[in-house]
Amino acid sequence: MLAKRVNQRFDVLGLIVFIVFVALVSRLGYLQVVQGKYYERLADGNRIRLIPIMAPRGVFYDRNGVALVSNRPGFTVSLVPISGPIPDDVIRKLAAILAMNETDIRTKIQQNNGAFEPIRIKTDIGPDIVTKIEERRSELPGVAIEIQPIRNYVNNELAAHAFGYVSEINDVELEKRKSEGYKQGDIIGKFGLERVYDKELRGIDGGGQVEVDVTGRPVQELGKKEPIPGSSLTLTVDYRIQKAAEAAIDEQLKYLQTKTEFVNAKAAAAIAMNPQTGEILAMVSRPTFNPNLFAVGISTKDWKLINENPSHPMDNKVISGEYPPGSTFKIVTGTAALELGKVTPEEKILDTGTHWIIPKGNAGGEALGWINFREALAKSDNVYFYEMGNRLGIDNLEKYARAFGLGTYTGINLPGESNGLVANRRYKEKVYEEDWYLSETFDAAIGQGFQLATPLQIAVMLGEIANGGHRYRPYLVSKITAPDGSVTKTFAPEEVGKIDISSKTLNLVRDSLREVAQEGGTAGDSFRGFPISIAGKTGTAENSHGDDHGWFVAYGPYEDPRIVVVVIVEQGGYGASSAVPIAKKILEAAFNINQQQTEASRVYKTQTAL
Repeated sequence: MLAKRVNQRFDVLGLIVFIVFVALVSRLGYLQVVQGKYYERLADGNRIRLIPIMAPRGVFYDRNGVALVSNRPGFTVSLVPISGPIPDDVIRKLAAILAMNETDIRTKIQQNNGAFEPIRIKTDIGPDIVTKIEERRSELPGVAIEIQPIRNYVNNELAAHAFGYVSEINDVELEKRKSEGYKQGDIIGKFGLERVYDKELRGIDGGGQVEVDVTGRPVQELGKKEPIPGSSLTLTVDYRIQKAAEAAIDEQLKYLQTKTEFVNAKAAAAIAMNPQTGEILAMVSRPTFNPNLFAVGISTKDWKLINENPSHPMDNKVISGEYPPGSTFKIVTGTAALELGKVTPEEKILDTGTHWIIPKGNAGGEALGWINFREALAKSDNVYFYEMGNRLGIDNLEKYARAFGLGTYTGINLPGESNGLVANRRYKEKVYEEDWYLSETFDAAIGQGFQLATPLQIAVMLGEIANGGHRYRPYLVSKITAPDGSVTKTFAPEEVGKIDISSKTLNLVRDSLREVAQEGGTAGDSFRGFPISIAGKTGTAENSHGDDHGWFVAYGPYEDPRIVVVVIVEQGGYGASSAVPIAKKILEAAFNINQQQTEASRVYKTQTAL
């Protein structure tokens, strides 16, 4: 009986063992056959990681194919949380190598929100840092050196306000643009064209499939998806003209600051535009900044220098600077007076130095005697245009100023444009709760008082005189080109308005502006012997915060205008002495004229006259 019970127990035990064995084999079979692929993917997930590769941004070319903004390779230190959270000792060692604060590194890690993507800690490190990290590779699991495209502004400050700059996306921007595919660590356009065309420029990131060991250290690359570069922009800007304009402004500001009376002449702006199309050929604002500083993460020291500069280097004064237009506004006043029959071309008005109704006069008390329209505009006589304001009234001045496009946005595709201000009754009543006075009409007639305009607005206004009354939207990009070379978008001239000016008035205004740059005109001395016929207007704008601003506006050739140039020098005094020299050098570059040619032509004309 005992043996029988023992055998029964062995049978039960054997049955249990058999059942367990069958269960284990079945489970093993199920895991290997049915769910084998699933667990294979999990296993690969433990040893294979995808590392994103940043796409290079599109290139900026000038109108002649010169590369102005490109990319260069640079080393970036990243943390890749392959085997879990980055250990504290790794953060501590890395901070010491990079001379960074540990808190800054931890903040970047927290911003990653646990996503398996490289956490970029420092961009564009030098070879010495790369060497230090490689030497201590075993102590720094999860630390990677990436080769990334770094934005390269080839000529540093050149056209910085037009091009803009790029930098790492911040939290506010990320929150707004997550739905558009932007993610933590992305480099995006922050200013200028970089910002406006960011989506076209950014391209599509690629990725590398990397096998890692148990410590999370990459051991081999298993596959790679190449990034697709962003589209490139062909600009309307002419590199030669842009470079000449910047050099001319820098040289003139440096010269003016050597003079006791102009030590505050530290800012200026210039714009060159084709009046037949609206294409921007050059755009300069001073002081400026180097956008390369932002591309790699600007230092506190560099940002402080920019941010604390009282002349505001980050402002694009061409589109955002609002200035009294001064005597350049006499073009508007004169056009209105002629078109409305308030004066005839032949009528002469007596300039005794001050106006007979309100004692406002010319600079320095100059008196020109009996003068007609042509002489008044060529010599920039205030008294004559005070009388034009008296005859027109502020409402007609406002009407014609707005007809020329002043007081509103030009529509240029750049962020930060100001709309200026056209002097009018409603504005004064709303802001100051006061009636309008005749003296304010006098001020408005010569571009003072409430009148404010940007250099770009003045360029558009002068362009309308040059091209017969057509107002074009200014633009900086002529086409967008895909990485394969195909053109995906083109930009053509866009007429956005037209001022109806009779040919008689238009020709008289043009002829008068031509005389400005001839013997006896306010810019005549500077353009003596100039081989291209130029029409222009000097201007001096009173500045309640300091010395007067100097203006000069011009176009040429007079017979077939192809370029409009506008220059303003803040606190530079008379436009004839501060702004004209800059504009002349811009025009020399535009027409491929050197100073020797100009001087030779001047000497020849002088000898011929003798």
